[in-house]
Amino acid sequence: MDRIDARIRAVRQADSAQTLLAATAVLATSDHGDSISGEAIACLVEVLGFNNPGAAAAAVNGLIRLGPMAVEPILESLDPRNYGARAWAVRALAGIGDGRGLDLLEEALGSDIGPSVRLAAARGLGQLRLDALGEPLRLAVQTRCLQALVAACADGEWVVRYAVAVGLEGIGLADFNSEHLRPASRQALLGLSQPDGEAVPVVRLRAALALRRLDGQPSA
Repeated sequence: MDRIDARIRAVRQADSAQTLLAATAVLATSDHGDSISGEAIACLVEVLGFNNPGAAAAAVNGLIRLGPMAVEPILESLDPRNYGARAWAVRALAGIGDGRGLDLLEEALGSDIGPSVRLAAARGLGQLRLDALGEPLRLAVQTRCLQALVAACADGEWVVRYAVAVGLEGIGLADFNSEHLRPASRQALLGLSQPDGEAVPVVRLRAALALRRLDGQPSA
């Protein structure tokens, strides 16, 4: 615990961008127990709001490693006036895959100004871990995810549409809801796989790959 405390102090006392990055990377890869994880999470969440992309990326990786226990601290820290922190928070929540991040991921995919943020949100919506939820709630959450992804098929950035294809594949392959949502996922992917629906070849190829996987065919 003393070692973790020292690493947290190193982050908070960093006096340059490089030392902040190094200290955050060390903290983010630390092995720590539940008794001190809250303090580490709070420190990593703070870093999301600093003007240091390298340190923020390291903090995101650390928060993803910590998993569901990091979700509430992230959500509670959101400041609408700090766009950078919010953008990094979307990336962290997308990587964690907890259903509590649904509202933020939906909003980010639909309206965030940053293509990389929308991309992360699209991937996140396709990989939420919902096994612990009851069937009706799982279906309701996945339906919302599907609706957001279908709307994002019209996103103006091809990298986002590529991520949408990945997200649609994730929803279509989910064992617990394929009967209900796979046909809708497949229909959206068909649109992305056709030249009259998608102008960028790499997006069409990714959508076609997703369709093959949904149909149980080899990827290559």
